[in-house]
Amino acid sequence: MFALRPYFHPDFTQDLFVNAPDAIFEPAEADGVAPENFHAMSIYPEYVKVNGEWLLAEESRMDCVAVLEEGRIIVREFRLLKKGDLVLLGRTENCEDGIYMHVNGFREEERPEENFAFRRNRSRETAYSQDYTELYDLLRHDRDHGKIVWVMGPAFAFDRDARAAMSSLIEAGYVHAILAGNALATHDLEGAYMGTALGQDIYTHVSQPNGHYNHLETINRVRHHGSIANFIKEEGIDNGIIYSCEKMGVPYILGGSIRDDGPLPPVFGDVYAAQDAMRNQLRSATTVICMATMLHTIATGNMTPSYRMLPDGTIRQVYFYCVDVSEFAVNKLADRGSLSARGIVTNVQDFVVLLQKGLGLEKK
Repeated sequence: MFALRPYFHPDFTQDLFVNAPDAIFEPAEADGVAPENFHAMSIYPEYVKVNGEWLLAEESRMDCVAVLEEGRIIVREFRLLKKGDLVLLGRTENCEDGIYMHVNGFREEERPEENFAFRRNRSRETAYSQDYTELYDLLRHDRDHGKIVWVMGPAFAFDRDARAAMSSLIEAGYVHAILAGNALATHDLEGAYMGTALGQDIYTHVSQPNGHYNHLETINRVRHHGSIANFIKEEGIDNGIIYSCEKMGVPYILGGSIRDDGPLPPVFGDVYAAQDAMRNQLRSATTVICMATMLHTIATGNMTPSYRMLPDGTIRQVYFYCVDVSEFAVNKLADRGSLSARGIVTNVQDFVVLLQKGLGLEKK
């Protein structure tokens, strides 16, 4: 039976906390400008001492600043600071500045480290059978008791079975939001509309004559109808990832890039608007699964803390998975500060089909 790890609060009766000074806050001198010696947040729970009371930053985000607002610690991007915001100061994290970073609140199992040992990092040689077992149980739990956010590259759209597997996950309730770019939606809709992805047949993977036009034809037709929803209705689309999202009311955030074709109507052309829309979905995420999109994965990792405060005040762990055929992409997250991310090195098309089977969603 799956059970979330319990969260253990710091013992604030210890001298370390009792003798700590109140934290210092200083007004922002101008919009978007933090005062000198600002404190940058991390993925971990951080507590700030205000008038003798230790307050938890409830919705944290790496590389942002903490603002004292109406007796709460609000974590805010630099670009969203307003002149006069009371910004937390201090570069220490063990109570010296009234700031405490709680790195082991979920009491992760400690394993003794030897000075010399083989296979410490995750690679294509790693056996992931236990990861899959845990993931099946986690997804079943969070389908009803959490929020599962998927971050997806376009690789899924290139294969019929992968598209079908992802659609089955969406329609079975295992997907509460998708973060992606223009390419995933474009090639998935191309697959439903023309049976190809980037001009290749999604079943045989054989390039079709003049197939390099197909994604442009698809984008143009969606733009003709004014929206993806209208395109699906008017063109009789009945399959695919985006079709299932529209059918089930699952939000999908499409962040644009410089090289986008078209793009599709819902794609965010403003990178900061895309960031805000992504973070709005991630604020309540409890499980995040990133697949075959390194830049979107790192962006998501930067916006996702290791914990979530639930509406009833409970603090629970956020589970973060990175799935990619390249171990470089999987391990790069840790270099960017997402220390709690778990990597699985495999072909993502195989991965999602295995999830479909493991969750018992295969059509008989």
